Order: sequence, then C-alpha cells, then structure tokens
Amino acid sequence: MEIVLAKGAVIAIGGILPAFAIGIIGAKAMEAIGRNPDASGKILPAMLIGMAFAEAIAIYALILAFTG
Repeated sequence: MEIVLAKGAVIAIGGILPAFAIGIIGAKAMEAIGRNPDASGKILPAMLIGMAFAEAIAIYALILAFTG
C-alpha cells in the first residue's frame, strides 16, 4: 500500500512542479518578447530549451513511478 502512495506522490510532484516551471518560462519569455520584439530570435530558442529540460524532469518522474 505504501508503494502505491509513494508512486502517486512521485507522479504528482514530478508532474505539477515542472508544469509550473514551464508556465513561468513561457510567461517570462512572452513578457521579454513583448518588451523587445527584435530579440525574439534569441529568446525563443532559449525558452524552448528551458521548457524541454523542465519537461524531461516530469518524464524522469514518470519513469521512476513505473519502474519503482
């Protein structure tokens, strides 16, 4: 029973926190582009890389929950 609760906690925490991070990254990037539209060529790639790293953390949490 404890293992099921631990797996649920891993999925919940490992999914919620990266989702918040992705939202913050996207919001700040859009804010930066709104302030300086000419810099979008430099901001968008960095935003996508940051979002990919945050999403990778969620995927690692999902893998831990399935293999644990």
